[in-house]
Amino acid sequence: MSPERLVLLMENFEVKLKALVESAIEEDLGGGDFSSLCCIGEKDRGNAVLKIKEDGVLAGLIVAEKIFSWKENGSRFEAFKKDGEEMRAGEIAFEVESSVRCILACERLVLNCMQRMSGIATLTRQYCEKIKGCRTRILDTRKTTPNFRLLEKEAVRIGGGLNHRFGLYDMIMLKDNHIDYCGSIERAIEKASNYVQGLKIPLKIEVETRNLSEVKQVMETGKVDRIMMDNFSPSEISKALEIIKGRIETEASGGINLDNVRDFAETGVDYISIGALIHQARSLDLSLKAY
Repeated sequence: MSPERLVLLMENFEVKLKALVESAIEEDLGGGDFSSLCCIGEKDRGNAVLKIKEDGVLAGLIVAEKIFSWKENGSRFEAFKKDGEEMRAGEIAFEVESSVRCILACERLVLNCMQRMSGIATLTRQYCEKIKGCRTRILDTRKTTPNFRLLEKEAVRIGGGLNHRFGLYDMIMLKDNHIDYCGSIERAIEKASNYVQGLKIPLKIEVETRNLSEVKQVMETGKVDRIMMDNFSPSEISKALEIIKGRIETEASGGINLDNVRDFAETGVDYISIGALIHQARSLDLSLKAY
């Protein structure tokens, strides 16, 4: 990836993150944090530390720093660890100095983000470790929490996985329902290919297949960038790869878990997409305490 493209992606991330944070703070504060307003002075300042209470992979430090700095420009944030590092119960992730009202207003949002992100990053790391030594890469999916996809997918990346398409706008993915509504795989592919040529933008086309017969149909039709093999067994994927012969990218999906992911990776498939990275991840235990 070019430096220019990386800068653009980071700038876009920050814009979307700020919108997410502002919406979340508004949701929580509403007309005012009356619990703090009633007993904390406007000029009272304090410190707080993020205590790690459970082992895992840390994620969301950059998000936490942004939340505090956007809420109060004079906040001081010192990180003692980095996103993606292994964390152990008893460690301190960061210290923040700010007005006490700012700390209390941001506390739950910071914890909700970091606990959720750390759980996803931890589970993703477990999947990546299971297939260590294989050429296959782990992908996430669009099975995300509405309006929180930005941070869930960032957590997957921090944990060592790759992001699949971010939404419906950055890739064409012809799934079973598209194919059934269109009438056939061949018809759906032809329409998609013509559409992309008309748009004149570099959209990739992926097609979901349900059996080896459909894999053959896709290969005979061509004009696609990736084939997804949905709910194939490892042996069926091996047979599909013999048909594809490395001519286009391949992806396995469906029925894959920590117990069998290695079996799928050892077929040599390019990618394995796993919705469970996000929707089955358990939030990890963190706490923000006055210091």
